[in-house]
Amino acid sequence: MILRALTLAGGLAGGAVTSQFPEYSQQYLQRLGGAVDALGQVTADFDASAQAVGLSRDAALAQMTGTVFMDRRRADMTTTFQRYDALSTALTRLEGQGPFMRAYSLPQMRDARIAKAAWDVYQPAVPLNFAGMVFAGVGFVLGALGIGLLLRLLALPFRRRRATAT
Repeated sequence: MILRALTLAGGLAGGAVTSQFPEYSQQYLQRLGGAVDALGQVTADFDASAQAVGLSRDAALAQMTGTVFMDRRRADMTTTFQRYDALSTALTRLEGQGPFMRAYSLPQMRDARIAKAAWDVYQPAVPLNFAGMVFAGVGFVLGALGIGLLLRLLALPFRRRRATAT
């Protein structure tokens, strides 16, 4: 009886956690869009400055040498351009996707800064739509199976002792 109650509790916990994915992924997507917009502005400003003096982005970066500050700034700008490219690609792949395809595309949601920012403002929601219910159902099954399996593994040594004693 206790194992069933614990398994049910595990299922409910799993359902509660996974039902939050659609809303969290929407928050992540909004933050991702904002980050891409901000980095796009920085990239566009740098490119415009480079073009104003007849340089490409790479040529402008190559000229950023001579002092510790300029070397550091060149490295920072290179990192910014790389992050902009990576986040733009992720946004393109995630934009317009529903919660099921966002779950399928979960590897595109791996930027730690955006994930933390989304989590910091995230408010749990009751999933009253189809996607939330499906995620809750999947989480319930996974949670119940996981807790049930764990409890059975923990009980295994005790069952062997009973079988040996009789």
